[in-house]
Amino acid sequence: MVKRVQDHFSKKAKSEGYPARSVYKLQEAQKKYKFLKNGHRVLDLGASPGSWSKYAASVVGKKGKVVAVDLNPLAHDYPNVIQIEADIYELPVEKLKEISECYDIVLSDMAPKTSGRKDVDHLRSINLAERALEIAVELLCPGGIFFCKVFQGGSFDEFRNMCRSYFKSVKVFKPKSSRSESVETFLFCSGLKDNS
Repeated sequence: MVKRVQDHFSKKAKSEGYPARSVYKLQEAQKKYKFLKNGHRVLDLGASPGSWSKYAASVVGKKGKVVAVDLNPLAHDYPNVIQIEADIYELPVEKLKEISECYDIVLSDMAPKTSGRKDVDHLRSINLAERALEIAVELLCPGGIFFCKVFQGGSFDEFRNMCRSYFKSVKVFKPKSSRSESVETFLFCSGLKDNS
């Protein structure tokens, strides 16, 4: 039954022109929180193969902008999407500031290459999420939004508390289109505080 549901989402994504089924996780979040808006500047971390970037670009429109960062190229070129192939740990934040002084939204669908060991994978996921948070705090406009994937595990609460120190509201979001056995979950962080 679960497999059938996953096949359904994969086929649906293909028929709608998206390279991956992950688009429905972002669509669900958008339906619930309505955070992507026309004219927004969006930074998409871990963007390849490009489903989130394509969807975000369709919502923010021609007046908006999506900057897609990943080690790998996107499956296609998308209108209104600027691609940067880079390692997130080595990418200078100044390069992203050259494109936009600040961003309304930072998305992160980054995930580690899984090792099969849940504890190791969880910690690698937390490391990526912490790096995404670091970038978000530096680049978000005042009151901005950070939407981030993270694997559940022992350090999850600690990371959530870290997000709470920077954002006025932090909510846990588990999309229906996520595999039921998956440890992935998302944090929707809104209202970047002025910590200056």
